[in-house]
Amino acid sequence: MTSPSDKRASGNPAKQAEIELTLKQQREQKRQEKLAAYQKQIARRRRSKAVWWVVGSVASLAVIGLVVASFVFAPAPAPSYQAGSSTGDVPEGVQTFENRSDHVQGAVTYEQNPPAGGPHNPYWLNCGVYTEPQQNENAVHSLEHGAIWITYDPARVDEAGVDALKAVMPSSYAILSPYPDMDTPVAVSGWNHQLKVDDPTDPRIADFFTEFWRSQNVPEPNASCSGAVDGPGKA
Repeated sequence: MTSPSDKRASGNPAKQAEIELTLKQQREQKRQEKLAAYQKQIARRRRSKAVWWVVGSVASLAVIGLVVASFVFAPAPAPSYQAGSSTGDVPEGVQTFENRSDHVQGAVTYEQNPPAGGPHNPYWLNCGVYTEPQQNENAVHSLEHGAIWITYDPARVDEAGVDALKAVMPSSYAILSPYPDMDTPVAVSGWNHQLKVDDPTDPRIADFFTEFWRSQNVPEPNASCSGAVDGPGKA
């Protein structure tokens, strides 16, 4: 029997050398082809890892960005005041009155404008932000419970001013509403106390809250400021 190598063998040394060289070249070519295929496979794996790394990094950065944005652009929390924390340090310009606190039906002519106490409707105005004027008689009942009522003349206080007033309001026991034709741009009223200012950013507004918010000296301290009447324009 003749082997394949015998078939490729030649009695001519030159011819035999040529055959052997050709076989070596073929083996080297196959080796190079295998090496090239392996290198391509490694390159594909590297590219795949790089793509996933980039995708993962971008996704991580996006998550971090969302977290940061949630803190940066989140609305500021409402300020907090201590109920009944009156220190006697009354802000400059605060006026003090003596008002009755009986419940009545119908309209009331108040001594102050806006009112800072007096006879009032049996149902109080629910605390919050209003975009329309409110009934005095309901709002005064809220003052009786320790709420603070911020009123502003819409002809003299712009949107930025309204935002400044909102910024000093706590989350409860506070009312904000327009009050046309006041003799001042802004009035801040608690039971038997009132501060009138020209600038909605006046720091005395926050001081008024510190001194009179949920005062224990009102006729009905700790009574609710919700669950009664929602006036028009409740935000």
